[in-house]
Amino acid sequence: MPDDQELIEQILAGDHEQYRQIVDRYKGKIVGYLYRMIGNMPDAQDLAQDVFIKTFYRLHDYRPEYRFSSWLYRIASNHCFDEMRKRKRTEQVEIDEEQLIDPDTPETTLLKKERDAELERSIMLLDEEYREVFVLFYLQRLSYREISERLSLSESSVQMRLFRARKKMKDSLEKTMGGGAIYEMLHV
Repeated sequence: MPDDQELIEQILAGDHEQYRQIVDRYKGKIVGYLYRMIGNMPDAQDLAQDVFIKTFYRLHDYRPEYRFSSWLYRIASNHCFDEMRKRKRTEQVEIDEEQLIDPDTPETTLLKKERDAELERSIMLLDEEYREVFVLFYLQRLSYREISERLSLSESSVQMRLFRARKKMKDSLEKTMGGGAIYEMLHV
């Protein structure tokens, strides 16, 4: 299987069908990232489609001395922030009660769903810059260095944003859930 650089060279040489491999390779990760940033799967899928269209038309701007995935995530991040600014998303994420209640499941499943929903809500309440590093670190499992590359930030800036995100998450979860094991995972 050709690596990203080989595919890009083929696409730029006119073999546009090779772009499908790029999309297939990164679609799941980009959709997942965008979903964690905006909290809505249909919107995340629409934004991902926009990102891949934008990337295709800007492929000639890609510089091979950088990792393609970092460049792609930067485009996704910028597009997501632009869209959020357009929408001026100030509403809070609400729990769909029907999703929480399943009469055939034990109480522990319901409690886990409630906890997960509260965690999702707390993530969505983070400022965009903190949410971005939180999602990349905890949910995408990227290192400080990888986040630094993707967001064009210094590693110390990434660490500071992550520290602040964890603190805000801890405070939020402590207020709504009374503390416990959930915010202990945040290492604050």
